[in-house]
Amino acid sequence: MARVFLDFSPIRKHRDFRRLWTGQVVSGIGSQLTLVAVSYQAYHLSHSTLIVGLIGLTQLIPLLAGSLWGGTLADAWDRKKVLLLAQCAMATAIVGLAVNAGLSRPAVWPLFACTALTAGFQGIEWPARRAALPMLVGDDVDEAVALQTSVLQLALVAGPALAGVLITTIGLTAVYSIDVATYAVAITAVALLPHLRPTGGGTPMGLRSMAEGFTHLRREKLLAASYYIDLNAMIFGMPRAVFPAIATSLYGGGAGVVGLLYAAPGAGALLGSFVTGWCSRVRHQGRAIALCVVVWGGTIALFGIVPVLWIGLGLLGLAGAADVVSAVLRQNVQSRCVPDHLQGRLSGTFFAVVAGGPRLGDAETGLAAAIGGPEFAVWSGGLACIVGVGVLLWRVPQLWADSGGGSTALSEADRERAVGEATSELGEGEPL
Repeated sequence: MARVFLDFSPIRKHRDFRRLWTGQVVSGIGSQLTLVAVSYQAYHLSHSTLIVGLIGLTQLIPLLAGSLWGGTLADAWDRKKVLLLAQCAMATAIVGLAVNAGLSRPAVWPLFACTALTAGFQGIEWPARRAALPMLVGDDVDEAVALQTSVLQLALVAGPALAGVLITTIGLTAVYSIDVATYAVAITAVALLPHLRPTGGGTPMGLRSMAEGFTHLRREKLLAASYYIDLNAMIFGMPRAVFPAIATSLYGGGAGVVGLLYAAPGAGALLGSFVTGWCSRVRHQGRAIALCVVVWGGTIALFGIVPVLWIGLGLLGLAGAADVVSAVLRQNVQSRCVPDHLQGRLSGTFFAVVAGGPRLGDAETGLAAAIGGPEFAVWSGGLACIVGVGVLLWRVPQLWADSGGGSTALSEADRERAVGEATSELGEGEPL
């Protein structure tokens, strides 16, 4: 039992971490409100699932650029200043969304521009925040990571569910304004932190440093396969771009149902994250990852054809649980395959994959929905995900042959770090 419950001692022991954690919990809920509001507004204005998907795709390049440069930036500058700059920029973008929503005739293009800006700066903010943790909590970093990211899953569940109610009752402008207020809380919390300058005066930024990480990734076939299989799951099996259309066409609901659909995978991931203690003892972790992605694809395909809301929500929850188990196993693989001096750069690449994949998925789902309808986009994407797993197992046999889990079981601290990294994917990897 002790292996699956969170340790709250870092909040009690470290005042600065308590401030940072509190600000992020509040702003995390606000960000999820905006996630639902942008998708709902885009569909309401355009009546096009393709537009909803393209908004996600527009975020991809800024997100990738921000995450790849963010790690080197965090090692070169005062991390407190990086956090303040990024969070102020993200808050400014949300102000733009609120202003647009308050116009008598809101436009669609600010949804593209503001979400792209937010994605880019979240890519910068995430590595700086992660690099700051050891400076705030010392030896309690593993407990702090698990606590921080697991609790943020609550925002992934509560935010979308609350968004549906708020959009219906107080409107989009007020929902965006609430998000701005939550950023004010987060910015205040960061402003109260001490300076967080990297030890040794920081390291120079450059393409050569980034290239070293990519070279290692290319050599490690199993590690690369763990990235590819996640991209496969997110590109073909992430149906969130059609949630507004599914809520209307398949379930006959409105904004409240949209919020429930967005919340269901996060709820499953939250519950799944508490029962992952066995993951480090799996001998064939590559095979287990493949099985989890097959479960993800299968449940998503069934979600696209089941017209009963509560069954659909259950299928999305099961998909979220399978995803978080897969993510823990992939983190175990990364811990074995990446030396310590490359962990930062490969973590930035990992963030680019888990945050960029869903945006490619938004575009794929939106395009498929434009061709065959929202239900077609969902079930065909789930089946394509399963086919993709088969192709990857054929092309990269190391994924099936991997047997490192049993012989290199992680320590308790490493397992908690893996759970923390994994449960952050759905919450932190989706700025808007």
